[in-house]
Amino acid sequence: MKIVALVGSIRRSSYNRRLATFVQKRYANQMDVTIPNLSELPYYDQDIELEAPADVQAFKQSVLAADGVIFVTPEYNHSIPGVLGNAIDWLSRVERPLIGKPAMILGATMGPLGTVRAQSHLRQILDSPGVGMRVLPGDEFLLSTVQAKMNAAGQITDDKVVAWLDHCVADYLKFAHQLAVRD
Repeated sequence: MKIVALVGSIRRSSYNRRLATFVQKRYANQMDVTIPNLSELPYYDQDIELEAPADVQAFKQSVLAADGVIFVTPEYNHSIPGVLGNAIDWLSRVERPLIGKPAMILGATMGPLGTVRAQSHLRQILDSPGVGMRVLPGDEFLLSTVQAKMNAAGQITDDKVVAWLDHCVADYLKFAHQLAVRD
């Protein structure tokens, strides 16, 4: 299964990028996960959406070719980061490659709430008409106090967290396969 992981943090030492990389490596035998660099996308501009720059077109094509999308987001001001919103804005226009695709949301934070508000807001965004994704119901992966549960190499060191992630990914793969059979 081809998956695109959209990471809402562009910081070099981002815990969310490490989480996406952990997923990419841990589930490599079940999913082929690519992680595009969202910082390379220009700001969304409706004036150029019909003739988008080549990097935007390539990004849209990679999402169009994917079987699903995993969103990995920190929480900024009770919402998603601008870089992730910008990527979704590009994807919600013209070709709209997100419509109908299965989505899973993950998030890591140093705080105690584990990106719960950002994920809630992201679910609303993903349900909007131009986006129209099918979001995995229920299984929320909220990695709080990540600095105590992930080492510098990006390995999750808390066995209970890994077990919950295994559960969430298994449910996502089942959900995605069920959607593919129905469509």
